[in-house]
Order: sequence, then structure tokens, then C-alpha cells
Amino acid sequence: MKGIRDCAVLSNGVGIPWLGFGTFKIPEGEEVINSVKTALEVGYRHIDTAAVYRNETGVGKAIKESGVPREEIFVTSKVWNTDQGYDSTLKAFEESLKRLDTDYLDLYLIHWPKPLSRETWKALERLYRERRVRAIGVSNFKIHHLEEILKDCEVKPMINQVEFHPQLTQPELREFCKKHGILLEAWAPLMQGKIFDIPLMVELGRKYNRPISQIVLRWDLQMGVVTIPKSVHPDRIRENAGIFDFEIAPEDMERIEELDTGIRIGPDPDHITF
Repeated sequence: MKGIRDCAVLSNGVGIPWLGFGTFKIPEGEEVINSVKTALEVGYRHIDTAAVYRNETGVGKAIKESGVPREEIFVTSKVWNTDQGYDSTLKAFEESLKRLDTDYLDLYLIHWPKPLSRETWKALERLYRERRVRAIGVSNFKIHHLEEILKDCEVKPMINQVEFHPQLTQPELREFCKKHGILLEAWAPLMQGKIFDIPLMVELGRKYNRPISQIVLRWDLQMGVVTIPKSVHPDRIRENAGIFDFEIAPEDMERIEELDTGIRIGPDPDHITF
């Protein structure tokens, strides 16, 4: 990995930039427009949004106003829980395209596992076959959720976007995904700010003379995990991108991984209620 536009390769040969820009909880309007435009100016070419974030319109506007050609930007969105099911997923996809003001998506995900996920997956397979989306995947799926999809799917999920950080490394899930050619992607890589209070991360920040955020994001990439940090602050957006000119030593990679406690910042996918 030499730069911010370097890509991992999905099972179907499509490239996805290792470092993306997340938009969770960035309000619709000027805030998300400015944040996404700043990210694109810095060099990010991977933007992650979702229907439930209610900011797809702003993301689409930022992409248009950025001057960066649409084909150079990898855009992800997700179908929300209440839209799951075959026909409702197809409708939700069209609505996301309209809000984003684009003809296609680069990646479309099932946002959370639900009883209707198998029907939803069939809709995603149709969108993929019709070339409305370049890749399809899931989000927040545990091994048993993936097994349900894999039982009768025609196209395997290409990505599983999950909570992943030094205190939740999910080794069994990582191994399962690797075995089935499913790339892992991290949300909440900075533990919603809690990462900055971990003594080891403070120590390694000093050792490498790097911000803690860069240590964590670089660790993600060296673990083979695509990562999508989020910020609305231009200086932090730039700072998060500065992870391609250093490496973490193997012994420090192991020390970070040993922080794993299995404790989640977000909801457990087996007990999702919203």
C-alpha cells in the first residue's frame, strides 16, 4: 500500500480503496457536503453512506461539486432494516440512487442481519446481475448469519462491514470471511474516540511519533481490513489519510491485537432492535 488510492481487490476483481471516508452521524446539508468535499480534496476515493444516515443527498451533491469524475469514486450505501425483503429492497435501492444522483453504486450492503435477509440478498443479486451495482455485500453479519446467506446464494457476499478495532478483533469471523473470499471492512475503527484513552496506543503513538488515530488505521490496513474513519474536522480528515508512509512492526501489531476483549461499542447483531 503506497497511497490513499491503493485498492484491495474483491472476489469479483473490483478494486475498493483500502481507506474510505465514513459519514455516519454527519448531518444532511452543508456539514456532510463540506466534509465529503474535503475528503475528496485530500485524496479519498471511497465514500461510505447509508439510507438510514439520511445524508445521501448531501453526499451526492458533494461528489458532483467536487469535480472528481464519478467513475473515480467508490460509493457505498446500505439497505435499512425496515426496507428488507425482495421488492422493498429494489425500491430502496432506486431511492438511494435518486438521492445520491447517480446511475449506479459501487457497493450495496444489507445493513444488519434480519429474518428477511435471504430475500433481501436475492434482490441484491438481481441488482448485481443487472450491473446496477459493481459489488454486493453485508454489514454486521456474524458467522451464522453468513452461513444462512451462503446456503443458497448465487453470488457470494464480497464484503462484510463490521465493528472492528483493537478491542474487538473478531478472529473467528476474520478467518471465516477469508476462507469464503469475503473482505472484512471496519466501522468504528477509532472506537468512537475511546481508542485515545488506551495506554498502549498512547505509548505507540509516542514510539512512532504519530497520532493515535494513524496508528490504529495503519494497524487495520496491515491486518488486511479496509477501514472507514469518520470526521467532520478538515485537519483530522487530512490526518487520518497520512498512514501510507510508515509501517507498524510485527511485535507491535501483536501487542495491539492482544487488546481484544470482545467488548462492542455498538449493538450486538444478534440483539438488534432498531
